[in-house]
Amino acid sequence: MSQHSRPLLQLALDEANLAQALRVAREAVAAGVDLIEAGTPLIKSEGLDAVRTLRREFPGVGIVADMKTMDAGRMEVELAAKAGATHVMVLGAASDSTVKDAIEAGRRHGVTVGIDLVGVADAAGRAAQVAAMGAGFVSVHCPIDDQMTGKDPFERLAAVAKAVTIPIAVAGGINSESAGRAVAAGAGIVVVGGAIAKAEDAAAATRAVRTAMDARTSVASEHFRRVGADDAALREVLLKVSTPNLSDAMHRGGAIPGVLPIAPGMKMAGRAVTARTYPGDWAKPVLAIEHANEGDVIVIDACGAMPAVWGELATESCIQRKLGGVVIHGAIRDVDAIRKLGFPAFASLMSPHAGEPHGMGQLNVGISMNGVPVAPGDWIVGDDSGVVVVPKDKAVEIANRAMDVFERENRLRKEIRAASSLARVMELLRWEKK
Repeated sequence: MSQHSRPLLQLALDEANLAQALRVAREAVAAGVDLIEAGTPLIKSEGLDAVRTLRREFPGVGIVADMKTMDAGRMEVELAAKAGATHVMVLGAASDSTVKDAIEAGRRHGVTVGIDLVGVADAAGRAAQVAAMGAGFVSVHCPIDDQMTGKDPFERLAAVAKAVTIPIAVAGGINSESAGRAVAAGAGIVVVGGAIAKAEDAAAATRAVRTAMDARTSVASEHFRRVGADDAALREVLLKVSTPNLSDAMHRGGAIPGVLPIAPGMKMAGRAVTARTYPGDWAKPVLAIEHANEGDVIVIDACGAMPAVWGELATESCIQRKLGGVVIHGAIRDVDAIRKLGFPAFASLMSPHAGEPHGMGQLNVGISMNGVPVAPGDWIVGDDSGVVVVPKDKAVEIANRAMDVFERENRLRKEIRAASSLARVMELLRWEKK
């Protein structure tokens, strides 16, 4: 590997099940992957048998064992080498003695030792140090959990590229839109995980990344992108994913119990403008409309009781102000008219009977929707499955994690349709608690 030769494309297999990893690898290798990485989750799940199996299945392809070695460098490099690895990853945060012993073991067993700079504060400085020790290459790695907060590896890549002349690998959310940029910034090895492994067509995804790398360009990708703290981009993602995706991303949390859409096919995502009121008192809910901005969602805590605090005329007002929807822990009326208007409305009750505008309650305060807290500015997402509250201070991370769930399900759906079943694809019997 040289910084001046054709850059290598490395597929990171971070699946828990080897059978799933192999299905992806077969598609990707046929499309031109240069290196296959047995990712750390795969090795932790399947052991070095994952490396042995990859070596048997792909005898002409380089196999990277992402051991993330922190101690016992000599032993772990030797074990990976004997299992069939051609490259072994050691953490740059390890002691100098561990790094040196690993590199020496690599020489003895004929494997290339790469140093992963994940978690190293001075990535460029440490890269220069391990290069002097004889490392085969260094890896600039933005970990998955950091990717979910909107981070990427490119700033660190630029700094490391100035510090060393040995090959540099780059990993962390790379897709066909960013692979060309990675090469232009100095990467000799481009490590791609989810953008290939979660793709419905892993071969097509591989070819798109390879094209981007060779042309130093960007190839558009519908998925496998992560967003930052931009409301328009966040709304786009939250409208794309489902509330079940969001619930999974939030460790099965966030859903408001008992609040459902008044009609099928409704979808909304917007920031919360809150109203706390009493059953039937619709003054504060209607006034909330005046405090809302385009795309916002009115969220009303009416104690989960009747009579109605919302109807057709309030909905017409929302449409005029281009609001995103309404969620009511309480009753709604004029349901037939609101359905015809196509306005996203979610409620726990329906009633033809309205209350009176007494003016009780408060606007834009923290409320509780059947036990789920909602603060002004939180993101509210609704669809046929219900409503989920995404706390504003975690919105970027949760949106990105929900996209990750969405992308993984696309791949699983494809595998299930290939004459299989969810239990078989996920190998559920293996994972039953003993």
